[in-house]
Amino acid sequence: MYRVECVKIDTLVSGEINCADFKSKLLMNAGRPAIVNVNIGTTIKGAIDDLDNIIRILEKCGFRDRFYIHCDGALAGLMMSFIKHAPKVTFDKPIGSVSISGHKFMGCPVPCGVVITRLEHVKVLSTDIEYISSRDAMIMGSRNGHSPLFLWYTLNKKGYRGIQKEVKKCMRNAQHLTSCLREKGVSAFLNELSSTVVFERPRDESFVHKWQLACEGSIAHVVVMPNLSVEKLDGFVEELAVGRRMWHEDEGFSVPCVAKDIGEENCLCDVHDKN
Repeated sequence: MYRVECVKIDTLVSGEINCADFKSKLLMNAGRPAIVNVNIGTTIKGAIDDLDNIIRILEKCGFRDRFYIHCDGALAGLMMSFIKHAPKVTFDKPIGSVSISGHKFMGCPVPCGVVITRLEHVKVLSTDIEYISSRDAMIMGSRNGHSPLFLWYTLNKKGYRGIQKEVKKCMRNAQHLTSCLREKGVSAFLNELSSTVVFERPRDESFVHKWQLACEGSIAHVVVMPNLSVEKLDGFVEELAVGRRMWHEDEGFSVPCVAKDIGEENCLCDVHDKN
């Protein structure tokens, strides 16, 4: 849409931005301003990019007043606000916009989201539309009127304390799932500020389909949301453990190595398992 060159930045094993590579690529493009997408919860690993460090690197590399930061908080953006030790995503910092989905953690029945940005940017995009006696700041020129009603209803029904309680439940259950997987000998990884549990990809596609697992390469993940109970998670782990033994029955079982995906310290294969 913008017809600008897209430069991909390497990531760490955790999934967050590799700040050393980010700095290197900024210096390679020092003559141009930078539009930076900062992830507040990546799709596969739920990684949180270090916003403060990204800002420091931009300024040290000579990009002061020559950058725009968008914070993509589709899933974790709302959750972060209720985690005490989480870094703050705030307009007191030099960011341009934040986006949050309404159909993920909030559970709205239709895909929707909110973009919060500075008024100066809205004014640049806005145009007067005579026949509706209003100003329009959207790319498509139209949007679903039901979405804000769903969001308003959910926010009012749950309230601040209700959402806070659900965030704590998700974080607690994600830690529980990670521990249970490891106890069964399944390599698993959980980012500190995330409810997305990453583990070795099940070998049986029918199991993947039954549990609707999102897979990428040799790993899969479970995004722990408020609707998932401990009983449901325990049932999943037990079925996975039984299935693993059956899938490898004929050839002898060995834990697959996923060190390159989740780090050596989280891999329980024969090479990396120190226990």
